[in-house]
Amino acid sequence: MRFLFPAIVICTAAVLPAFARDRVKTANGILESTAAPKDGVRSFKGIPFGQPPVGDLRWREPQPVKNWSGVRNADQFGPACMQRLSPGADYWLRGNGMSEDCLYLNVWTPAKTGKEKLPVLVYIFGGGFQNGDGSEPRYDGENMARKGMVAISVNYRTNIFGFFVHPELTKESPHHAAGNYGLLDQVAALKWVEKNIAAFGGDRKRVTIAGESAGSISVSALMASPLSRNLIAGAIGESGAAISSLPPQPLAEAEQNGVKFAAAAGANTLAALRAMTAEQIQDAAAKAQGVRFSTAMDGYFLAKSLTGIFEAGEQAKVPLLAGSNTEERPASSVLGAGGPTPETLANAIAKFYGDKAGPVLKAYAATTTDEVYEAAAHLASARFIAYGTWKWTELQMKTGGKPVYRYLYAHPRPAYLGMPGQLVPAVLAAGRGGNAAAGAPSGPGAEQPPAPRIDVKSQAEPEGDRDRYLALEAATETR
Repeated sequence: MRFLFPAIVICTAAVLPAFARDRVKTANGILESTAAPKDGVRSFKGIPFGQPPVGDLRWREPQPVKNWSGVRNADQFGPACMQRLSPGADYWLRGNGMSEDCLYLNVWTPAKTGKEKLPVLVYIFGGGFQNGDGSEPRYDGENMARKGMVAISVNYRTNIFGFFVHPELTKESPHHAAGNYGLLDQVAALKWVEKNIAAFGGDRKRVTIAGESAGSISVSALMASPLSRNLIAGAIGESGAAISSLPPQPLAEAEQNGVKFAAAAGANTLAALRAMTAEQIQDAAAKAQGVRFSTAMDGYFLAKSLTGIFEAGEQAKVPLLAGSNTEERPASSVLGAGGPTPETLANAIAKFYGDKAGPVLKAYAATTTDEVYEAAAHLASARFIAYGTWKWTELQMKTGGKPVYRYLYAHPRPAYLGMPGQLVPAVLAAGRGGNAAAGAPSGPGAEQPPAPRIDVKSQAEPEGDRDRYLALEAATETR
């Protein structure tokens, strides 16, 4: 009997699952969360998925995480990536400060073992590729995890730290590419998920990526890139696609943008730029006139335009749910200082589209003041982000070979009462439930189905604005 207890200990250790209580064994080491589960959901925060992109790793694609020994605490969100927040901006960063060392993700799981193979949702924050963070309450995955999935929010480099392009960066790259570091961070996060999510009870073959605004633009780009299109099983886009919303800039143009910034910063070599502190870089970027850092057609992450990739059927062949809101931009952004008259609207359309304005004038014809406001608000939203989202779904229907679902979020925005509490995006919460069930999917050759309209009373209804989008397509696309 004296050997019985050691034998039990040895046997227990041999069969200990990767997911045990509040500890998870990942490919890089053991994580522990001491936070009490909420409604059966455990959270593991601040998990590194790339080496800190500092020093010589600034403006390089993320490098694999180094293994750690012992147990790593996963109670707190990691730092937000470097960014400048304007007063009154609606970002609530709950992480541990702000730093270039920011490549961390967060996992919420309802799994009780590492063998459940639950669906996985990876959410990508928005913010115009300039701001945002995976710790924001609106991206908190607890509520989604309660619905029976493993939810993940990720950080990625933004603004100049995530999208700077310079000829020296292109020259030093083994891929002869530069920029898109923020998108490459997202790819690294998806590779981490593929390698590790089973330990949290997730199924690596059922990974859906989702995002809003720049996050939605990222989703469209991840579907298109050869680096990521085989890492996903489904996609959700909420207002934005890289087809016309912040489309990738040609590499040569982006390089000249970087040269212009370097000259303004007084650091004309890559070594000098890397020698600057993160704060110095950020301050110089804020002072640079006419310089904005966003995605590039780098020849590595993206070799050609998204339209070209989707038209050729080279994107991820996965189900897609995408849509936009009824007022992405106000009517005033079309009408300007003019009054809400048919003449003001017509003049604005003529100015936007010149000799191709005819179909648009017809599609947006208005006679009453209310009609002018509605038409101007729709055109403003379409020009900003809704048209690109619609076009994305059109292309996926033609060449994607899998169901496509559309939605329109029409519920009026409530009065702003300060920072949000523990929320998830309203569109996403509705879209993954009744939204997808309410509308029939579209596919190659299929008739246009009803599109779910999310409002106080959500319902499927015919796509009412198709003629408008077709008119914009005719007016904006080159032949």
